Amino acid sequence: MRNHAPIDPIDARTATEILRHGSRFCGIPDRSRVYFVRMTPARVLFRRLGLRCTSEREAIFSALAQTTSHPTAEELHEFVNSTRWASVVKGPISRATVYNTLDLLVRRGLARRFSFPSDEVGVQPARYDADTSEHVHLITDDGRIRDVPDDLSHRILSSLPAEVVEELERRMGVQVDGMRIELQGRSTSGKSC
Repeated sequence: MRNHAPIDPIDARTATEILRHGSRFCGIPDRSRVYFVRMTPARVLFRRLGLRCTSEREAIFSALAQTTSHPTAEELHEFVNSTRWASVVKGPISRATVYNTLDLLVRRGLARRFSFPSDEVGVQPARYDADTSEHVHLITDDGRIRDVPDDLSHRILSSLPAEVVEELERRMGVQVDGMRIELQGRSTSGKSC
């Protein structure tokens, strides 16, 4: 199996834009003619990365990209088999296909995996996000992950002084290519976060 590097930040922004703005049309040459087919955002991204686009992968990625709930693999499996995505593929999508596709998406930079340490109940399942742009997450005490609103996310990320990042790079011998900040919190109003 080939080892693939994640896509660079410019492509992550492009991926986010493709997901936000929907389908594109793409010319596909066939002998002397060019056929135009409707390209879903998943197909556009997969083609750019040289990935095979099966109807199962398309359904899994598209479903993940349309949710902000940061689902587990099990939740995503249930979702794609019980919604309109079930009509896109021929028959139910297996759990193994969901797990393998999520692993591929993470390796190729089209999704993020959030893993958590065990708690008193046991091991917490990983959660996934198709938005790979730099943004801040709030992890609630009940295990949910929420996106911090874009304006606040930007303010938090930009408030880290450049000289601190430069010192970190110098002292640790690394180059910081991106930031991922996860805040932990609980509701103070008695309502769910």
